[in-house]
Amino acid sequence: MIILISGNSSTGKTLMSQNLLEKYKIPYFSIDHLKMGLFRGGKNCGFTPLDSTVDIGEKLWPIVKGIIMTNIENNQNLIIEGCYILPHHIKDFDQTYSNKIISVFLGFSNNYIKEKFTSNIVEYRNAAENRNYPEERTIADLINEHSDFRKKCLDNGINYFETDKDYQQEIMKVYNFIENQMSVIEANL
Repeated sequence: MIILISGNSSTGKTLMSQNLLEKYKIPYFSIDHLKMGLFRGGKNCGFTPLDSTVDIGEKLWPIVKGIIMTNIENNQNLIIEGCYILPHHIKDFDQTYSNKIISVFLGFSNNYIKEKFTSNIVEYRNAAENRNYPEERTIADLINEHSDFRKKCLDNGINYFETDKDYQQEIMKVYNFIENQMSVIEANL
């Protein structure tokens, strides 16, 4: 079984992966680590860390897809998280694989970004990993990113979860969704 967690930066993907690892003892793999490993390992990887999420996502997807397929073929469980899993990627799997994949895409509503930009989004962006840079995105940048991401998720009919008012309360819906989907997959094994 594979759990895919995607979303824009600072939506809680890494923290969720860490929490799922601790609860279910399923290891997780950060696509950010793959990106930086390829970049630092050889400057001819075809991208820089400053390239767009879409450009990097398309370059990394064949590798990530191969990891997913290999894990499923070997009956191994893995959580994969990162903003480089793009909504249309989920359609790349036939039913043999897709029946063993749980995907969740996380986002923030425009209202949440406006009201909680400093107090929640910027404040907690280091909850699971150390980010040693100042927040350079403005509220308008974040609204545009999330609006574009929301549209892509909805256009592709994937499992999109949006925080609108209370992050802690609303993120529990995602954990419950994952747990329910895990039960369905385990029942069909």
